[in-house]
Amino acid sequence: MSFLRVASRRMPLAKRVIPSIESPIQRRFASVATNIPQDVKKQVKKEASLPNPDPAADSATMAFIEERAPYMVPTYVRPAPMMMKGQGCYLWDMENRRYLDFTAGIAVNSLGHCDTEIAQIISEQAETLLHASNLYHNPWTGALSKSLITLTRESGAMRDASQVFISNSGTEANEAAIKFARKVGRSIDPSGAKHEFVSFHNSFHGRTMGALSATPNPKYQTPFSPMIPGFKYGDYNNVEQLQTLITDKTCGVIVEPIQGEGGVNIATPEFLVALRKRCDEVGAVLVFDEIQCGLSRTGSFWAHGHPSLAPASGEAAHPDILTTAKALGNGIPIGATIVSGKTVAEHIKTGDHGTTFGGNPLACRVAHHIVSRLASSELQNSVETKSALFVAGFQDLQKKYPDIVGEIRGRGLILGLQLSDAFKANAAELIGAARERGLLVITAGDGCLRFVPPLNITEEQIKTGLKILEQALEAVVAKQ
Repeated sequence: MSFLRVASRRMPLAKRVIPSIESPIQRRFASVATNIPQDVKKQVKKEASLPNPDPAADSATMAFIEERAPYMVPTYVRPAPMMMKGQGCYLWDMENRRYLDFTAGIAVNSLGHCDTEIAQIISEQAETLLHASNLYHNPWTGALSKSLITLTRESGAMRDASQVFISNSGTEANEAAIKFARKVGRSIDPSGAKHEFVSFHNSFHGRTMGALSATPNPKYQTPFSPMIPGFKYGDYNNVEQLQTLITDKTCGVIVEPIQGEGGVNIATPEFLVALRKRCDEVGAVLVFDEIQCGLSRTGSFWAHGHPSLAPASGEAAHPDILTTAKALGNGIPIGATIVSGKTVAEHIKTGDHGTTFGGNPLACRVAHHIVSRLASSELQNSVETKSALFVAGFQDLQKKYPDIVGEIRGRGLILGLQLSDAFKANAAELIGAARERGLLVITAGDGCLRFVPPLNITEEQIKTGLKILEQALEAVVAKQ
């Protein structure tokens, strides 16, 4: 381990200064579109008073996009800004506009953009070894796995955490969890009858066919139906249904302690405890998907280990499998499936699962560094303080606009601001108004604004962002 300690030693770097961005790409496209219709020019002039207006039709950005868009499968609808540079809690676009980022790459960049220590590790490992395949050992897959198990146990979460499978994404981590649960079911009942899988409405577990089958959203499922057979869906936080929903045919149950994409909905302690109890009764594997809410985003290392999820009496619910990704790599693709030594590990044998890129030394070395920083009690305590600042700001907006700002949901720095039924349709407009004033926010569920900023965001940046959010809301309301 001395080698690992030396190799992962933090190396101080000079503080980076963000220069004005004018790349060869920008210069090339700056003069492309010149014959712009008069109505477009008027619109550009009209919007020039905005602090961060989206790129105009005659901009270098739009010329760049229009040349390349035909070659990209159009699975995303994106606003016009082209992000070119990041530092800390800020992004800069091709036209050198700066944005305060309350999205963190959808809860990925928990340590901010272009962290200097992470950049140094990537540089060093890129010159050492990127990939050798899982046919051979490398120093970092095992080091990361050991660190995840040790830190998980020390945090008081997932008491039976024993082994880790490293993959490339959250979806892959959930695919592994589904396969492992089905393998356990087959081991218990070789007939294959114990194969059913349970998930819950408003959940999101991924887009591959297994993970998609566990994501009961018609918008995502219908174009690719039929789904993989054997999946059943229940209502989140409904304890009464569990007796009939989870049966002797159930091999696994997957649930998010906090539903991210579904609208920042929090599981009750009673619901998770009832899930644990019912899974034990029928011999089903309980999977906690903490891809978005884990790794200190709630102020505890894992969301299910947060004190607020401790029941009034008895023990808190712990999973048999825990999945993670997003913040694990801070932008480097990686996922992990943590399994219990008591209920899962003994059933998984050589050849049961695999991956070409998963566990590569670059991703694992980066993640090994990241988890040690995210496990810091100082960082976790600061999350609670910053969360309170956000909530206080949301409450002020709620008082000012009681007919527009509804429920405030979430925990730590995964927070949701639910818009009223009458204002839900304006969510996208509000997101755009915030962006054109220099703030990036995303939605979740039905008309819910989601806030998942870097965990090391400063209190001053939070205050600035809340002020911009209020200005955006005022602008949208004024148009009604």
